[in-house]
Amino acid sequence: MKKRTPFRAWFLFRQGWSLYFAFILAAVNTLTVTYFLAVEQYPVLVDIFPTFGHYVIVWVVIGIPLLTFVGFVHYKRSPAYTSEVGLTWTSNPYQARSLINGELSLKLNLALLKIIVKLFQNEKFEPEELDEILRVKKEIEKLSGERTLWNKKDFDTIHRIEEGISKIETKQKK
Repeated sequence: MKKRTPFRAWFLFRQGWSLYFAFILAAVNTLTVTYFLAVEQYPVLVDIFPTFGHYVIVWVVIGIPLLTFVGFVHYKRSPAYTSEVGLTWTSNPYQARSLINGELSLKLNLALLKIIVKLFQNEKFEPEELDEILRVKKEIEKLSGERTLWNKKDFDTIHRIEEGISKIETKQKK
C-alpha cells in the first residue's frame, strides 16, 4: 500500500482539531457566552447561578449525562447513524473488503459444516450439491484472481454465492 503522507497528516489534523480542540473551545465558548450574556442579565437566573463556577458545575452535572444519552440514542435508535455507516461502508473499499471477507468466510464455513455433517453421516451427495460446491469453488478462485479494492467484484461474487447456497438449503428442506 502506497503511503500518502500529506493526506494522512491532513486527516490526523482534522481529527485532532474536530475531536479535541474545537470541541473544548466550543464548550468553553458556549458556557462563557450564555452565562455572561444571558444569565447575568436576569436576576432570577443569577439567584440560581450566583457565579460562573456554579453555572459550569450545573451544566457539567446535567449536560454530560444528557448528552451521553443523546449520543446513545443517535447510535442505537437513530436511522441517521445507520445511513452514516452505509455511506462510509460503500465509500471505503477497505471496510467493504473486510465485510465481504467476513461474509464469505461465514457462508463458506456454513457450507463446509454441512458437507462435514453429510460425510460424517455417510450420506451421498446429490449431483446438484456437488455441482454447487464446485461452482462456489470456481467463484472464489475467480474472485481472488480478479478483485481489487477499487472494483465491485466482491459484491457481485457474494450475491452469486448467497444465491447458490440458498438454492442448496431450499432443496434440502424439501
